Amino acid sequence: MYDINYEKPESIVPRRRRVGVPGRLDADGAVVEEIDTDAVAEAAEYLVEKQDVDSIAICFLHAYQNGQHEQAAAECVQDAYPDISVSVSSDISGEYREYERTSTAVLDGYIKPIFENYVDTLDASLRDGGFDGSFFVTRSGGGTLTAESAKSAPAHTILSGPAGGLIGASHVGRVTDRDNLITVDMGGTSLDAAVVEDGSPVVKYDSSLEHQPLMIPVYDIRTIGAGGGSIAWIDGDLLKVGPESAGADPGPICYDNGGTQPTVTDAALALGFLDPGDFLGGDMDTAAGDALDGIEEELAEPLGMTVDEASKGVLDVALANTVGAIREITVEKGLDPRDFSMVAYGGAGPMFVPLLARELGASEVLVPQAPSVFSAWGMLMADVVYDFSQTHLAVLDDATLNELKTAFADLEAEGRETLTAEGVAENRQRIGRAVEMRYFGQEHTVEVDADGVSSLDELAERFEDQHETRYGHTMDDPVQVVHLRVRAVGENDKPELERGTPREDSELTPADTREAYCFAEDDFVEFDVYRRDDLKPGDEIRGPAVVTEPTTSLVFHSDQTATTDDYGHIIITTDQ
Repeated sequence: MYDINYEKPESIVPRRRRVGVPGRLDADGAVVEEIDTDAVAEAAEYLVEKQDVDSIAICFLHAYQNGQHEQAAAECVQDAYPDISVSVSSDISGEYREYERTSTAVLDGYIKPIFENYVDTLDASLRDGGFDGSFFVTRSGGGTLTAESAKSAPAHTILSGPAGGLIGASHVGRVTDRDNLITVDMGGTSLDAAVVEDGSPVVKYDSSLEHQPLMIPVYDIRTIGAGGGSIAWIDGDLLKVGPESAGADPGPICYDNGGTQPTVTDAALALGFLDPGDFLGGDMDTAAGDALDGIEEELAEPLGMTVDEASKGVLDVALANTVGAIREITVEKGLDPRDFSMVAYGGAGPMFVPLLARELGASEVLVPQAPSVFSAWGMLMADVVYDFSQTHLAVLDDATLNELKTAFADLEAEGRETLTAEGVAENRQRIGRAVEMRYFGQEHTVEVDADGVSSLDELAERFEDQHETRYGHTMDDPVQVVHLRVRAVGENDKPELERGTPREDSELTPADTREAYCFAEDDFVEFDVYRRDDLKPGDEIRGPAVVTEPTTSLVFHSDQTATTDDYGHIIITTDQ
């Protein structure tokens, strides 16, 4: 009811840098009052000359229905100050919710000058190096944008870092006939988990950045502080892991680079999952003794544990945190993790995900080739993608069908026009339709695939199926359409996955053995150690074992078996 310590959230833009101008649209986008371009010019002069801004974001009420006032204001600003970056909300999103649309335009405006300079500098550097092609930028919601398109709306790249891995996992899934995947990208600072359902990564349209709403399509990724560099610490008598990370500099204690706080990597080293003499293929010196001392001083002694017990506890806590994150994107959305294959990548993913699969009951774990750079490889699998949306509030009835057809036709025409302008041949263009729907009176929506829908009854049936899957029930209330979405895809040529040659005469033998902690045995046992380069299609390894490569180690336990498939992927299955 009352908080004496309440602090008002800091505004994303100070009041002195927010300026209103005369002009008005009604809720349908009709002009009520014309935009006052003289007032726009005065506002631009004030912001540039008095406030010394580098970028201006423009967002007017109801502009999602009609962007002409925003476009007129943008032209006015650009005419007066051609070097100032301008972000226009209706160019970024065609959906209602004024605050979210404004926040998105402002975030776009914050990064636009920096992003434009970065892309131009990169392009110039490539040209100087003799490159005469074009480069693309990965989108937060999958696919890529041309460099020029990315410069015009950099908000679409804000959360694009993990997208490459999801794109790559989807491609591997299609090639290996795995449509349902849980992807886990575990690097140095964080762990990113996401779902690929029926061959496509799950996309959401209401994300955030540092608690600021971001209304763009993004892959539905859960990020937690459970990377290899996540710091283990004590809160009272409780062992915690993350969210703070030692990063790469100074990094874990074992990096011998000045790190003083024990991390997940230090715990893995103490448990024998990592070989201190084989970091980066033996090219990196480590301080294994210092790591053990750090775990003892910072964790084991305060908790009354041994170093081994504390190290196992670190992985147990990280595991529990990750299980919770994955249940958010599976169980809480009506999906059973046991029906999914897991894909492990990132530098620490192959070490950690087999444990995660044991906890979740997932059917298998797929470890791709070069897992530490898998996200970068995944970008090569991306198509050119543009998303178009329109708010269309209407209760389903006979009159709605023609309205939907007309609105979809307009969005599809815009999509094809954009792809054609980007040089995508007509036979490589693909259009997908979706509708966001809800029962009348609800706040949140369910996205329904609208491809091939021929009647309103069929659309309503698809919605009810989705609603029951997500929430476990349907209702008798009228069904309402909220947003129409079109995804325009320009298909690119993709590198083919190469098949390996099966082993003929020789037998696979371990390169080494070492003591490590086996979670299935709850004790230290002897693990066989293999080099990934030695594996051939069809090879089978019974755990406990470690498969090493220069930038990562795959660890699986005595109740798990690894098999190499035709493409060199390692498939881990757990005894049932």
